[in-house]
Amino acid sequence: MSTFLPEPEALILVAVLPNPRDLQIAKTLGWYRLRANKAPKVISVDYVAFYQTGKFGESRWQIRHFAEVRGHELVTRKELMRQEPNHPRADDRYFKLQLGSMYQLDLPIVATNWHRLTFLYTTGAQFNAATALSDLVIKGQERELLWTALKERQATWEPEVLSDAPQVDIDLSLILALQSLGKLDDFDLGSIG
Repeated sequence: MSTFLPEPEALILVAVLPNPRDLQIAKTLGWYRLRANKAPKVISVDYVAFYQTGKFGESRWQIRHFAEVRGHELVTRKELMRQEPNHPRADDRYFKLQLGSMYQLDLPIVATNWHRLTFLYTTGAQFNAATALSDLVIKGQERELLWTALKERQATWEPEVLSDAPQVDIDLSLILALQSLGKLDDFDLGSIG
């Protein structure tokens, strides 16, 4: 559990975690993927909060985790998921968000009335006070301030090119299996993948 909360002025993207495997990738490998053609307009945010879908069983329809966003790059799916080279979307472009520290909320932010979500922008102040997903929605004059801040971020973003970064070929299923067995708990894999 963590008592760390984002700064009140932080920009936060609430994004969907389709299944528990994606949470394990975020925790273990330190990245999260967004299909470029389905991604929100602005991904230069301070934090990403993960909305868990119905596939999470007892932990479904809530936000339990969030992470610092340290950067992002544009890659193909097959570059991200090397063990799935024949996937139907292998050549599709994805934004790979590099994550910093991953935090778990003491109390999850739950979806009460609506369970379907794609993306939602909010601020640290809203996030820190929220108990329900609907509490994250920014209204009134604060909404205009949020959109101004997002437009400024979008205007200053340039694609990050990591062509000099070493390419490490790792079997993702092996990493996740070792992590689930507790063999990698003290090992930081945030820079791999």
